[in-house]
Amino acid sequence: MTALICGSYAFDQIMVFPDKFKNHILPDKVHMLNVSFLVPEMRREFGGTAGNIAYNLNLLGEKPIPMATVGIDFAPYREWMEKFGIATSGLQEITNNYTAQAFITTDMDDNQITAFHPGAMNSSHLNSVSDIEGVSLGIVSPDGREGMVEHAAQFAEADIPFIFDPGQGLPMFGKEDLIQFIDQATWIAVNDYESALMQERTGLSAVEIAERVNALIVTRGGEGSIIYAGGHRIDIPAVSVEHTLDPTGCGDAFRAGLLFGLLNDMEWKITGQIASLLGSIKIGTHGTQNHHFTMEEFKESYREAFNEEF
Repeated sequence: MTALICGSYAFDQIMVFPDKFKNHILPDKVHMLNVSFLVPEMRREFGGTAGNIAYNLNLLGEKPIPMATVGIDFAPYREWMEKFGIATSGLQEITNNYTAQAFITTDMDDNQITAFHPGAMNSSHLNSVSDIEGVSLGIVSPDGREGMVEHAAQFAEADIPFIFDPGQGLPMFGKEDLIQFIDQATWIAVNDYESALMQERTGLSAVEIAERVNALIVTRGGEGSIIYAGGHRIDIPAVSVEHTLDPTGCGDAFRAGLLFGLLNDMEWKITGQIASLLGSIKIGTHGTQNHHFTMEEFKESYREAFNEEF
């Protein structure tokens, strides 16, 4: 069974300002802001929703196929994917465009200033689900707006079950769009804020949304997650971690866990626990794709966390 991961690929340029923004911004001059922050510390990370989900699902021993549009600067990321044996056949290079990029500056108060350049991501609609053979299920994660709309419709038309994961792309869609996504999707995965926003925009409660799909999964950070499925509510605990270093990409890791459970026809409790553990492993490292483990190590961590095996 193969999972098709529709979403973005991006470079994350992460910079640390060893001071506080508030010490350098005059409140009465914000209408004519002109500041420069010296950032002696910087790192470049591989990111994007499709990249992160595929990386984590690959760690679990699956062979996902990510589908995305990338730019002329993608070569280092492609080499990274090939190093881990992640498929690149679903990637389309867009000439004269850069790969999506986020420029993130963080100060000592953990405030952030981010600039995001979508670049090639805006051409994601040029890819089609039908381009990839042998797909058994998929996910529509944050990407170019038109691409998300078309890929969801293509999954539904091909009768391929898929997760709708709007993420940070949710504000791009209104009531009619979201109801259409809900009716097309097999499962929906959102965090608690996105769940509230989806309910507000659609006028549907969480229970009503869950009734229109096979399962609604709502993550709640350190409070774990809730899975509404088959008329039941399943509470999944968060896995405690020794060091919380970087929450970026934890949601993508969690979604990879969901896909793993679905690919292997596991019950929701086990699927949710696998997803929870994978998110906790990711939070212990900086960056979204710098954690590593063998399947034997993962199963041992699962036994320690939940006192059972899968």
